[in-house]
Amino acid sequence: MSLRNYPQEELTATVEENQTAENISDRNHQVLEDRKPTNNSEELKVLHLEKAEPAATSSIPRNQAGDQPQPSPENETEPPPPPLDGTPLPNVWIYEGEAYDLTEFIAKHPGGQFFIGRTKNRDITTIVNIFHRNPERVKKVLEKYSLGRPAKPEDVHPKCNAPAFLFDMGFNSWRDTPRYNFKPEGQLLDRIRARLNKPEMRKKVAQMDFLFNIVSVMLVIAYVLVEWLRLSFTPYMPIYVFVPLMAMLRISLSSVGHYLIHRPQTGLNKIFANVFDINYVPLTMVVTDGHSLLHHPFTQSEVDIKKNVFTFMLELPRYYRVPIHTIHKISHVIAGMFVRTIEICILSLKAGVKDMYGSWSLGLPHFIGTFGMRFLLLGELILFAINGDLVAWLGQFFVTLWISTFMIVASHDFEAEKTQEEQNWSEKDWAVLQIENSYDLTIIGNKYIDCFLSAGLSPHRVHHVLPHQKSGFANIISEDIVREEAEKFNVEWLQPKNFFLDRLPILVNLYLDAPSRMAQEKNFGFLKEHFHPEALKTTIDYIIKGFTGIGSI
Repeated sequence: MSLRNYPQEELTATVEENQTAENISDRNHQVLEDRKPTNNSEELKVLHLEKAEPAATSSIPRNQAGDQPQPSPENETEPPPPPLDGTPLPNVWIYEGEAYDLTEFIAKHPGGQFFIGRTKNRDITTIVNIFHRNPERVKKVLEKYSLGRPAKPEDVHPKCNAPAFLFDMGFNSWRDTPRYNFKPEGQLLDRIRARLNKPEMRKKVAQMDFLFNIVSVMLVIAYVLVEWLRLSFTPYMPIYVFVPLMAMLRISLSSVGHYLIHRPQTGLNKIFANVFDINYVPLTMVVTDGHSLLHHPFTQSEVDIKKNVFTFMLELPRYYRVPIHTIHKISHVIAGMFVRTIEICILSLKAGVKDMYGSWSLGLPHFIGTFGMRFLLLGELILFAINGDLVAWLGQFFVTLWISTFMIVASHDFEAEKTQEEQNWSEKDWAVLQIENSYDLTIIGNKYIDCFLSAGLSPHRVHHVLPHQKSGFANIISEDIVREEAEKFNVEWLQPKNFFLDRLPILVNLYLDAPSRMAQEKNFGFLKEHFHPEALKTTIDYIIKGFTGIGSI
């Protein structure tokens, strides 16, 4: 299919640049070919793309296939802003530079309606290639929905149909979405898939998924039992046991939810995936999109909203952050997340339930699950308050919230600045980038236990390379294959980092000890940072926003 007319920025139509474009396209293809491992295991000389000499014309835009689009007078670099009256954009999905209308496929999608409905007006090329065991089969399915034309800027929502505050100022989806080249054969992901798709390995993965499910059910039982003992037989569950135990169970159950949102959003999983919210940090109906469809495919890019998740906290004076953010999140439990969920319901009505979920009956379980979790978390708070045990609830809330908050950003180097060279996405091997930009986290040193205690971030590099796998246990037994294939590409497999010893001190310094943004911009001292009228206004506003659901993930 034709992939021209898919620019990232306005092109100058000159003969010289057209010739340069052809050279760049050839070079990009050759770089990916060079990255393939040699057959001689004793003389692996695979080049790191990061160390490859950058092209003199790397700023020239390329389409999803890595090819140089032909200049055209009507080409635009920016999609027009969405209609002010909220009128939805045309039903268009972009794959390899071509426009498709997948409206009729929403209800048929084996992975669930949500993933198709939510990616309308986005480029789904990377998503298709990383979330399916056999992307070629998916491409054949897509062909029947082709509109027979190249994608245009007006097909794309400039903010991915997501809240604008989640992105850096000036973000533009048409221009800033990474365009990886999955066409050359023999890339790292291809080699890993080839080994994982063997029948014996698929059988082992299915067995580990089943075992993961069994442990998940046991965790739910333990969760109910611990709360029941605290409320009914307090002497048998003292507060110094209840608080850490409850925090571990909530984080472990959030690990279960973490993997459930990566599974097909079908059947009862639409409801159970909302267990991800049990650690008080996310809202699954939002995170399933932001985490699975924006973070995983586009790690460390401008699309990756995860790197901006907790930057709102930096608006606060440094010594207000812990108490004020804690109050902010309590207000989420009381009211904020209900407001946000109702807002999502209203937005779904405006966008059209059929376009989002295929039908009301297919979309209803998502809302049952999210409202059910909101009522559970609020109900627990009320029950402990009635029982005169609010201190115990506050203790487990505080420990769970802050450990979970830092865990979410501990598995990537979001605090590190990326150079321009690292952003030439079309020259990158997608799977190599996932390994190089992710950490495995350890808590106690046992991978199977840490899989839960780290909220699913123990086998994190494998999880990023294989986001379609359904459990942390499946990722653990896949690690040897991923590591062995990565070594053939000269990708260094670093030792896991301990959350408490290696990552937490860095993150505390970054998020809790740094002066507020206003203090840095206006060169305020300590007292002005904390007592300036604007600082006090920002603090009060932050608390109020918690009750309206602002600032949630």
